Amino acid sequence: MPDSQHLFLFLPSILSLILFFILLKRKQRRYNLPPGNMGWPFLGETIAYLRPYSATSLGDFMHQHISRYGNIYKSNLFGEKTIVSADAGLNKFILQNEGRLFECNYPRSIGGILGKWSMLVLVGDMHRDMRIISLNFLSNARLRTHLLREVEKHTLLVLTTWKDKCVFSAQDEAKKFTFNLMAKNIMSMDPGHPETEQLKKEYVTFMKGVVSAPINLPGTAYRKALQSRSTILKFIERKMEERIRRTEEGKENTEEDDLLEWVLKHSNLSTEQILDLVLSLLFAGHETSSVAITLAIYFLPGCPMAIQQLREEHLEIARAKKQSGEIELNWDDYKKMDFTQCVINETLRLGNVVRFLHRKALKDVRYKGYDIPCGWKVLPVIAAVHLDPSLFDHPQHFDPWRWQQNNGTRGSATSSASSPSNYFMPFGGGPRLCAGTELAKLEMAVFIHHLVLNYQWELAETDQAFAFPFVDFPKGLPIRVLKS
Repeated sequence: MPDSQHLFLFLPSILSLILFFILLKRKQRRYNLPPGNMGWPFLGETIAYLRPYSATSLGDFMHQHISRYGNIYKSNLFGEKTIVSADAGLNKFILQNEGRLFECNYPRSIGGILGKWSMLVLVGDMHRDMRIISLNFLSNARLRTHLLREVEKHTLLVLTTWKDKCVFSAQDEAKKFTFNLMAKNIMSMDPGHPETEQLKKEYVTFMKGVVSAPINLPGTAYRKALQSRSTILKFIERKMEERIRRTEEGKENTEEDDLLEWVLKHSNLSTEQILDLVLSLLFAGHETSSVAITLAIYFLPGCPMAIQQLREEHLEIARAKKQSGEIELNWDDYKKMDFTQCVINETLRLGNVVRFLHRKALKDVRYKGYDIPCGWKVLPVIAAVHLDPSLFDHPQHFDPWRWQQNNGTRGSATSSASSPSNYFMPFGGGPRLCAGTELAKLEMAVFIHHLVLNYQWELAETDQAFAFPFVDFPKGLPIRVLKS
């Protein structure tokens, strides 16, 4: 049969196929995506996005992209098509619509190292259940009665070891304080005890892997972190088994005030779920609070007037306690720390411990004329809003007075809907608002109280906070202290 006849026979099929693809293409929605650059295949722009920069800035990548494309732009980050938001309204919209239009979507490497039951990566009902357990443990009543006393005790355990005119790493001291506090209240582990120190050593190795490139090869920080994770979980599991055995033997548990005991008595979580919960709370409760305290120690020497006002506020509290014959801080004392709350807010705004969040669009979403396609990664960049000059005057300047109350609202600039404080989200927002928000602020306030009453300090070496994107001081922030 001639070739022309073959072609004639297949022509209807070819035309049908062409028509099918034309109709399919017409049926597909044409998205009006934000402007941007998708970068290299697979890698996209991830390497440039994660390049270290000063933590009090947005970094060259974000600055250049916002200047070129605006506050909402497209990219390819972490191996996924991504919408990046430096827009205050969109960021708030994303967090408020958690579970409806967006959901948490951290890279697999994070789940691999923190665990599939970690609160950071869980979504839906399981996240809600885990969060309720955490909120019960960190309830307002417990903060007032038990945790305030524990925070002050562990603050003094660290500060009383500081010798006059000595030089040390402020970052290490802050980490020591928060780790010991969390280890005690999660598993009743005493500071300085050999098992506590061994756990801390494993935890340091674990943390280096959490913030490293997820390369699971021998000798890498990520591989070492996975090994330390296994060691830490075995340690926690032994603690669980000891508690369960004592209960079965009818022996009273003296540690019933800690999280582990509460979970064993009042939840139906599996062993694996409890292990990941304990590890994730140790991680969340230790890392972010210690960085925030270190940032306050770093910012304050550059603002002597703030230190002076802090001293006046805390001297007044100390004098009142002396007159009443009391020693320990109570909740009323904490509520009097108004300017301290301004310092805490400004530290969190300028330092941005949590710089961005990982989300994914569950549906097609339209915002300000742009489409966010279903399945795309969405990165609300919290730091970009906190450093936005249209929302905060002189955003690179440490200015606690910007948070002075003008309307009786403690720690906020104003109550109007357009107020910058409405876009201040150092602990996230919506249904995934950090469960430890109030504990973190309490830790910072109590630490600052005893710090400014007992010490003066200065930077012993030049150091600054860098975003890797996690916030860290390369030299550990060496300071020299003088007893007041």
